[in-house]
Amino acid sequence: MHFELLIKGGEVVNPGGQSGRLDVGIRRNRVAAIEPNIPAESAARVVDASGQIVTPGLIDLHTHVYHNVTFWGIHADPVAARSGVTTWLDVGSAGAFNVLGFREWVAKPSTSRLYGLLNISSIGLTAATWELTNLEYCDVDLCVKLIEQNPDLLLGIKARIDRNTTRGTGIEPLRLARQAADRVQLPLMVHIGSGLPLLDVLEQMRPGDILTHCFTGGDMRIIDDSGVLLEAAKRAWDSGVILDIGHGAGSFSFETAEKMFAAGYQPDVISTDIHQMSIHGPLYDMPTCLSKFLALGMSLEDVIAASTVRAAEAMGLADEVGTLRVGSLADVALFEILEGDFPFYDVRMLQRNGKQLLRNTMTIINGRELPRTCDGPTAPWIELSEGQQKLVELGHAPDKLAVTHCC
Repeated sequence: MHFELLIKGGEVVNPGGQSGRLDVGIRRNRVAAIEPNIPAESAARVVDASGQIVTPGLIDLHTHVYHNVTFWGIHADPVAARSGVTTWLDVGSAGAFNVLGFREWVAKPSTSRLYGLLNISSIGLTAATWELTNLEYCDVDLCVKLIEQNPDLLLGIKARIDRNTTRGTGIEPLRLARQAADRVQLPLMVHIGSGLPLLDVLEQMRPGDILTHCFTGGDMRIIDDSGVLLEAAKRAWDSGVILDIGHGAGSFSFETAEKMFAAGYQPDVISTDIHQMSIHGPLYDMPTCLSKFLALGMSLEDVIAASTVRAAEAMGLADEVGTLRVGSLADVALFEILEGDFPFYDVRMLQRNGKQLLRNTMTIINGRELPRTCDGPTAPWIELSEGQQKLVELGHAPDKLAVTHCC
């Protein structure tokens, strides 16, 4: 068999599929073979992956990429090229009033695979916050209409529920989002933070829905003051509600994470909540985020699973992305694992050190390498030649990084 591209000599980490020292052969935009010792002469181009891990293209379940239109949006492709994220779910940047612009100006010209959740607020996240303060914008009929007209792009509904988004409307926007999700029979992603009763939020969630910012340190967190998982949160989780990290600039707490891990719980999905206020730190990108969970004690296979196959399942795309199998779309990421002493930070600038750092070396989408046209903002250590040097001075005061009204 002839391949256009052969990834040779790497350690394939493919949760739920073939893993080990395997070569990956690609024809056109599909994986054509995963086997040991595929001859180099069978391919037009060979990528030497010796000493690296080879994974399915990563899937980020919580992003904001509606750039130049909404407050939070960043450009996906330059970050994809240096992070290994090939599939992006923009969660609620667009509402019914401006989602067609998201399709035309962002998703259509992008090389990365872009999908969206439609904000229950028709104005989306054009501004930084308060999109749910006017219930007139929470038009269920209009929301449903736009989703039904764009089924290839819109995979569900998003509602941000905390004191920085509602201001006087309580959880009524969530009830309206619930109605819309039920009508289109698609998942509802709910953002939590501070200021509203978490139990009221959990009552509105159904199996397949996504609770994002699940390891928040705010007063809507899913553990009590002693670190015990709330019974209502456990019932929701056991019923099939998906717990998603959504790190961001104000939504990930090492303290909450450590208490959850100590009790034997790990998140279903690891996502970044990457946006213009988190890309400069302390989030930076998906490899940095995954490295924090390695530091917390998750295995390499588990962090890759949480950012590939489990995210694909949550999006209803598991047949095509998030896996390396013969016939699947040829979205692939290559990584080095740097060994050293790396300081990681949560959104309150609390430090935890880890011994491993994932560094992306190549991102392949549809069988083609995504060029690194712009490295963009990144963790200060990413381009160092050795993994032993500690984090350099960030150059940002902690209060500028600990944004509370993240997405």
